[in-house]
Formats: sequence, structure tokens, C-alpha cells
Amino acid sequence: MLAKQISTAAIVSAVIGAGALALPASAQQGDVLTLGAAVSLTGKYASSGQDTKDGYDITVKKINEAGGVAIGGKKYKLEVKYYDDESTPARAAQLAERLIQQDGIKYILGPYGSGLTKAMAPITEKYKVPMIEANGAARELFQNGWKYLFATLTTADQYVAPSVELVAEQAQKAGKDPSTVKIVMAFENDPFSLDVRTGIVEAAKKYKMQILVDDKLPPDINDMAATLTKVKALKPDLLIVSGHEKGAALVVRQTAEMKVDVPMIATSHCDTAQITEKQPKISDYVLCASQWDRSLKFSDKLFGSAEDFAKLFEKDYKRSPSYQVAESAAAVMVFADAFSRSKELTPEAVRDAIAATDIKTFYGPIKFDETGQNAGKKMIMFQVQNGQYKVVYPAEVANAQLIYPIPSWSKR
Repeated sequence: MLAKQISTAAIVSAVIGAGALALPASAQQGDVLTLGAAVSLTGKYASSGQDTKDGYDITVKKINEAGGVAIGGKKYKLEVKYYDDESTPARAAQLAERLIQQDGIKYILGPYGSGLTKAMAPITEKYKVPMIEANGAARELFQNGWKYLFATLTTADQYVAPSVELVAEQAQKAGKDPSTVKIVMAFENDPFSLDVRTGIVEAAKKYKMQILVDDKLPPDINDMAATLTKVKALKPDLLIVSGHEKGAALVVRQTAEMKVDVPMIATSHCDTAQITEKQPKISDYVLCASQWDRSLKFSDKLFGSAEDFAKLFEKDYKRSPSYQVAESAAAVMVFADAFSRSKELTPEAVRDAIAATDIKTFYGPIKFDETGQNAGKKMIMFQVQNGQYKVVYPAEVANAQLIYPIPSWSKR
């Protein structure tokens, strides 16, 4: 399911000729290195699961086109062995067991989503098999003392929290105390979205803002009218929604249908929900949390710049890469870097090499803290402006000014 992947600086040095490493027989078949992964190719997370897989695949392809991975004077091609976890945690756990016990996989690339990562992590931990995941952002994943789990992405509690900082700044610019800001929010009842909620609550508490509504959304989100009716009645300064792709698409569509006017709207998963492609006339001004953007000034020797990566992906996949694609590609690059530095390719030795990761990639810096979180990077916030995603936060990487307040529907 996964292929042994070698990264950025690691890939380049490995291809040129990294130090001699003894390769376990279980990790190779002929001249091919294999990693394992369970991803959502069907079910509710199929769209993001495909992005996860595509991020893995484009990196494997790039490495192989560069000649493969040089280990011990011999070059190895990479491959990825995939199973479909069907967007179901129980199935993901079963497949983790299968990959390790039946397929002999010694290195795992993570699934899409916090719930599925949470299901797989105890299995990889039990067998002491390192898993680098790119799409499980729940904070609780890094509070269990697990030693074999690492993540390239920023945790969920930090996803949409910058919107609170942005609305506080706007209040101050208007001569108001940020404590006067009022918030309505709605979250899916899943580990990721509840962590997003935690981050919002903590940020709002910092500014002493008032949370007027704190709604829970069902797993199968198909209507947000109850929450939006409250928005119309209470007139908050900020509306926050976290419900994966369905939630993002729904808040865009129903705020337009119901003509809900609110100065700022923030949500997660805008890009994978394709709100600008599918709802171009009504998605403007929405704030979107993201892990990465092609305009960021990050680069590496494998892919080049963030923009170079985006162009390559567009050429191969005929669509723009979401941040899920980018952070998944980065996971492969981390494995590659660790392989190139590890004295041997046992799971334990590679795990230790992963823990010592400190690299720069097109996706951004990657350096793990003691819990396995990537402490090297920040979240960014887009705002949809004229049908395009523009980075408005943080200020040091912004390429556009925040438009605030959102124009009323009568003026759009």
C-alpha cells in the first residue's frame, strides 16, 4: 500500500548515494521498497482520501523518476500498497493489522482524518511500526504518549482560531474592545471538529468574547437552517463552521439562500469542498483555514517551490492541489529523509530518525516535538476574493488584505 519514500533533502542525498544501509528482507521485493497505507477511497471522506493518495503517489513518482532511492550502493524503486478503509475507523484498524501482520509492512503512511488515524495509531504503536500521517489533526492524538506516531500538519485546535484574532483586530481598528465581539459557531460531532471548537473557545476566552450559540452538527450534514436562523436573529460579528467538506459547502450555499448577513464567516475544508469551483457566485468573502498555499515562499530540491509543486500536480492530475495533497506529499518526504539518515532500516531505528527530523520542504518546515506534532509551521487563512483564494493571515505571508465586513447580500 505504501512505498518506502525518500524526501526532499533526503531523497536527493539518497539518490546521489546515501550511506550503506542493510535492508531487511521484509521491506523489499526485488528492487522495490514498499510502504503501507489505508486511505478513504469510498465513503464520506472519499474526496479527501483521494487527495491523500494523490499526495503520496506524486512524491513516489518523482522519486522514481529521479532514479529511485540509493541504499547500500543499490537503487530501489518505490511503490505504495493501498487498501480502502471505506471512511470507517473500524475498517482502518483492521487494515493496519493486515498491513503489518499479513503484508509484513514496517512503515505506515496515515489515513485521512482524525477518527481513522485514532483507530490505526494503537495498532502501529503495539507493533512498534512508525506511522507518519498528514491528515489526522485532532489534538488528542498527541496526548497519549505514543512514540511511533508523527504528523506533518498543524493540529486542529489551531485551524480556525486565527479568525478570532482577525475579528479582534478589526474591532480594535474600529475603536471597539474585542470583548464586544459576538460569535455563533457550529461543529460536527467528530474529533477533528471538536478540536477546532476547543481552539475557538480558548481564543475567544483570551479576548473575553461572547459565544452566543454553540451548535452541534450531525455526521450526515444536510441542513444548517436552524443555526443560520439564530445568526439572522442574533446578528453576531463572526460565524464559524467546522463540518469537513459538507459543512463548508453547506454554509456557503445556505447563507446565500437564506440571505444571512454576517461581517465574517470562517470555515474549514473550503478547498476540498471546492466552494469556488462549485459555488463561484456566492463563495466570495468566506474565510478558509488551510495548512498550505502555492503562493508561500517554501522550496526544496525535489519539487522546487510551492508553486512548482502546484504546477506539477496540475499537469499530472488536471486539478489544483489542496493542502491535503501537499501535506501528504510531505509525509512521504519525511520518511525519505529518515531513511537516508537512519543507521539501519529497522522500524525502531527509522522511528528515531523521524523523531530527529528537521527539514525544509515546499510545504514548509517540518520539525517534530516530543509528542510527534510538527512544531515548525503555522496555519494560514484564505479569504475568497473574486473567486480566488487569497492569503490574509498571518501577516508575514499574506498576499492580500482582509475584506471586512462582508458586504450584505443586498449589495452583492
